[in-house]
Amino acid sequence: MFSFFKRKKAPAPQESVPAQSGIPGAPEVQDAPEVAPVAPTELPPGATASGAVVPDAVPPEMPLRAAEPVSEFTDGAGPAPAGVLTQPPDAWSDRPDETSDPLARLDRSAKEPASPESASTGSWLGRLRRGLSRTGQSLGGLFSGVKVDETLFEELETALIMADAGVEATEKLLAELRARVRRQRIEQPEAVRAALRDILTEHLKVLEKPFVVGEAAPMVVMIAGVNGAGKTTSIGKLAHALRERRASVLLAAGDTFRAAAREQLVAWGARNGVTVIAQEGGDPAAVAFDAVNAGRARSADVVLVDTAGRLPTQLHLMEELKKIKRVIGKAEASAPHEVLLVVDGNTGQNALAQIRAFDAALGLTGLVVTKLDGTAKGGTLAAVAAGSQGVRPVPVYWIGVGEGMQDLQPFVAAEFADALLGGPEAAKG
Repeated sequence: MFSFFKRKKAPAPQESVPAQSGIPGAPEVQDAPEVAPVAPTELPPGATASGAVVPDAVPPEMPLRAAEPVSEFTDGAGPAPAGVLTQPPDAWSDRPDETSDPLARLDRSAKEPASPESASTGSWLGRLRRGLSRTGQSLGGLFSGVKVDETLFEELETALIMADAGVEATEKLLAELRARVRRQRIEQPEAVRAALRDILTEHLKVLEKPFVVGEAAPMVVMIAGVNGAGKTTSIGKLAHALRERRASVLLAAGDTFRAAAREQLVAWGARNGVTVIAQEGGDPAAVAFDAVNAGRARSADVVLVDTAGRLPTQLHLMEELKKIKRVIGKAEASAPHEVLLVVDGNTGQNALAQIRAFDAALGLTGLVVTKLDGTAKGGTLAAVAAGSQGVRPVPVYWIGVGEGMQDLQPFVAAEFADALLGGPEAAKG
């Protein structure tokens, strides 16, 4: 599934180091309060015999500790800028061989290694089918015990529009389906579903593009999105995916506007064992500039630049995004090499307005579609592929169907089309 990496040995986990950050604005780390022992017969769920409650999971928004400060930035340029947060130097001790070919190191054909997390939640395709089950049941149910006639096509038209595919994409898909049914004289409803799946796959192929890493050193990726789209969480998951394949990653906390955004990215950096460049209350363009220079000094493979969430109607904030992009270009003439927009899969046709506005401001190179495990209908991608409402068919690099580390995967048109149409395969997932 995760085909652009060679499978390599996963990096050794870092030892937990109690830290007193000493950084202005960083959260203080306090010992957990003692909990009185509880009798064995009265143990609450998740408690141990000593009475200490063990949480089921620690959300990424709740950092366990602040990143340990490093007094001097090891790039030969002198002390670090004020407010820079980094991981201990041993976080880089398992970096890939500098002499190896980065494109070979990050080959997309490598199979994704198994992990306890992915095993516990089932296969990726199964999770995708469950995430799009709302649309899958609506569309897939139309092919059960019906005749192949105009009534079926009318019901398909209604279902596709209700799935946020839009009028343009729906008309295009059904026109091709009608032509194929007549040409091949298809009379079985399940064969019609298979034909529609093939047509939808070809329709979505324009959005399928590999995310190539290694053509620039470092590769600078600027990431934007509206508030609540899951931008910072997606950055953490992407950093995890790159780290698992032994790519060195550096994060830039350019979201200096949202409360706790900096701390959230620092927590993701601690979980993934990567460096985070952050400045409390600093200019986001300056943070991005420092991060690009730091990435070059450390020979990082990828620099991921977070930015503040904003609505496309907030013109002054959109101008700030343009400024960040210009400043990144001053630090590295060819950067940013990728400009990604994180889109909430639940926003439906509203996503088209977001894509159009951010593309006009930044020149998007790719999309990350998140939260497809909720009430998302999924048909929006068909509208993007059709160029509905003046939207350019921007490639979809990644899609997410959950909160787990492994729940951000490359977009594959055939898999998405199969999950979107439901049917017998979806039931098995």
